[in-house]
Amino acid sequence: MSLSSAIRAQVESSLARKIPSALTPVTKMMRSTAASGIASLDDALKGGFPIGALSELSGPECSGRTSLAHSFVARVIESGKIAAWIDVSDTFDAVSAAAAGIDLQRLLWVRCGVTVISQAEQIREFSLPDAYLAPSTPKKGLHGGGCGTHPRHEAKGLSSAVTGLLQLEALNPRCAETQRKRRAIEVTRAPIHQPVGCPTQRRSVHGPYQRIEQGLKSADLILQAGGFGTIVLDLGSIAPEYLSRIDLATWHRYRVAAERTQSSIVLLTQYVCAKSSAELHLRLHPADILREETTVFSGTQLRVEVVRHRFQELGSNVLPIRKPPQSANVVRWRNRATWAGQR
Repeated sequence: MSLSSAIRAQVESSLARKIPSALTPVTKMMRSTAASGIASLDDALKGGFPIGALSELSGPECSGRTSLAHSFVARVIESGKIAAWIDVSDTFDAVSAAAAGIDLQRLLWVRCGVTVISQAEQIREFSLPDAYLAPSTPKKGLHGGGCGTHPRHEAKGLSSAVTGLLQLEALNPRCAETQRKRRAIEVTRAPIHQPVGCPTQRRSVHGPYQRIEQGLKSADLILQAGGFGTIVLDLGSIAPEYLSRIDLATWHRYRVAAERTQSSIVLLTQYVCAKSSAELHLRLHPADILREETTVFSGTQLRVEVVRHRFQELGSNVLPIRKPPQSANVVRWRNRATWAGQR
């Protein structure tokens, strides 16, 4: 045994209780990936989105954030897995998702902050009692014809009617004074068999903080249940001042749960929220309109920047002491309209 090997063995034996294998290079952990459906992005990511990790897609509105998530979910479902979409801001469009290739029968759609009410419930909620809608009985006298009592006797029921209207107004006050907020209505499902001619209406019953809380609780329940290939947490339409109040320990807990269940969590936001808990961070920029036609809209050109990508293959399992410089990779692709055709 050489002198260097003897010194190395002596140092490791001395520090075995505190630092096991102090001088042995740590084996680099490599994660399996799932294709996103965009060839240029998969080449830049060397396979696609990481499995068992948290990925964050940040960018403004109309930057292709939702389209990229649609493409990834469609590829995950095609591989035989099921997916979940937690719609915190109630912006998920099932028609657009089906057009992107998503099998809606294998997608769990969780809608936060809305309840479904039927037309009959709307009429019952915003209408007057039946006593005020019933036709009045015909009266004899000056207004009914023939001979009757004096007209002042015909207004005996006016005081009771006015009292009833004032009581009804007291239930729904409209004054400028500060009123106590009622308890939020819980989210309920619409009945499976709707009566013919009674359409339903969506109504928002929660504020931003309540919707965020519902979305985070839904993500916890889905992660505890397991069995999902990917979970999309859509927070794209929530203002950053509300998302900044989420504790960073929440994203760390999701990262650990994703590694345990081997499911890919995709977070859609306007600005960065997960910070260091996200293994992959893609920053999407506003889309550019394709000007191939003069009068017809033909599509958009999307641009995404790879800000963070951990555990990517570098050709060696030895980790350097210093953190290597992060190079920003920019990927572009075109999202063409259906009527424009393929070119």
